[in-house]
Amino acid sequence: MARRPSARRFWAGNGMAIANAERTDQRPSRASLVGRRVGGLRWILLAATVLLLIATVAGAMSPLAAILVFAGLLVAAAVVPVAAGPAAGTPLRAEPVAPPSPDAGLTRLAEALPDPCFILDRRGLVRHANALALAAFPIRVGDSLTARLRVPDLLAAFERVAAGGPPERVEFAERVPTERWFAAWLAPLKTATPAIALILDDLSERRRTEKIRVDFVANASHELRTPLASLVGFIETLQGPARDDPAARERFLKIMHEQGTRMSRLVDDLLSLSRVEMKAHLRPSGQVDLVAVIRQLADAMEPLARDLGVAIEAGLPAAPAIVTGDRDELTQVFANLIENACKYGQAGGRVVVSVRPEGQGEGATVTVRDFGQGIAPEHLPRLTERFYRIDVDASRRHRGTGLGLAIAKHILARHQARLAIDSRLGEGSTFTVIFPQASLLQSSSVPEDSSFK
Repeated sequence: MARRPSARRFWAGNGMAIANAERTDQRPSRASLVGRRVGGLRWILLAATVLLLIATVAGAMSPLAAILVFAGLLVAAAVVPVAAGPAAGTPLRAEPVAPPSPDAGLTRLAEALPDPCFILDRRGLVRHANALALAAFPIRVGDSLTARLRVPDLLAAFERVAAGGPPERVEFAERVPTERWFAAWLAPLKTATPAIALILDDLSERRRTEKIRVDFVANASHELRTPLASLVGFIETLQGPARDDPAARERFLKIMHEQGTRMSRLVDDLLSLSRVEMKAHLRPSGQVDLVAVIRQLADAMEPLARDLGVAIEAGLPAAPAIVTGDRDELTQVFANLIENACKYGQAGGRVVVSVRPEGQGEGATVTVRDFGQGIAPEHLPRLTERFYRIDVDASRRHRGTGLGLAIAKHILARHQARLAIDSRLGEGSTFTVIFPQASLLQSSSVPEDSSFK
């Protein structure tokens, strides 16, 4: 009994047959190929026919010869293949060329800007962000501006500009991870694809500088107002009730002298700070021996230390410790550090000053250590701020202005040195000035904030 083919084999076999039939139907016949070749050369054959007729009429060729030549051309046209051209009735058109991206110029412009820049579409999606923008904000191409920067004023300005409004400027603050202020410029771009440019300017440093300036003016005014008020009050008293009181006059004149001296020290420190700031971008080029400077200061401050009941111990190496710097400015720095150690570390009874010359892998260092009551950790980051005092009464009692460490900080920044402060309550404080290695000195000045830790 013959085995019946399965349905799967039946449909497979018939499918192959149908496919072969379709390919056979699609294959052109020999007659159609000959006709296509002759049709492709029809203009050449027409031109040859005209030439043969002219030759026959002019007597240059017999009619039989002309017929034979035309027949030969016709056979050659039917046999020789021609390049395939477009199908009959198909219009000729050039191959489509991809137009240049409308964002190409905008991309180059955005990358050339010195500020973060985003190119947005009218929906608020980021089409391009330059390297500065990617580094400053957690926004990537394709993200939505409204989902990443949740600033109502900025988003409202974007909506107005996207609706066809004029360019706008908006200021806003980012609180996380640190407080930063920005100015945002939004402007429409007239390109093939409508877009909006968002350029951000970081105002954080300017805001901080302005705050420091305002605080400085306020503090300086307050520091000058107090002794001035004392002087005016004592003068009025001497002109009135104490006019004929010699004892009161002597006591008041002594206090007025102290207040006048305090004002003089404050003005001198302000002028010194101003001079140092004016030269902050100029790196000193002189050679200073730190051993000689510390030895001279230890001798000069011996009377002050004796009056305070403090002994200055200088641990100085035999070899000189040479650094590049300004001798007068470095003398001012170390004089301030030693004087502070004697005054505010008085309870410890001694101050140790040591110098270590430049060694392998590290620059020269000067360390001033006292054994007083120490400084609480919360005060350490602010010690170099202008007019910052841990104990105002103690500072005024020791004739401090609150500017000594601020001046020292600016001087050391100019020398590309840094100030390290270590203190523990009940154990005293250590101030260490670390100079850069001579081989690592840079030709340009170091920013102030990067010179301290």
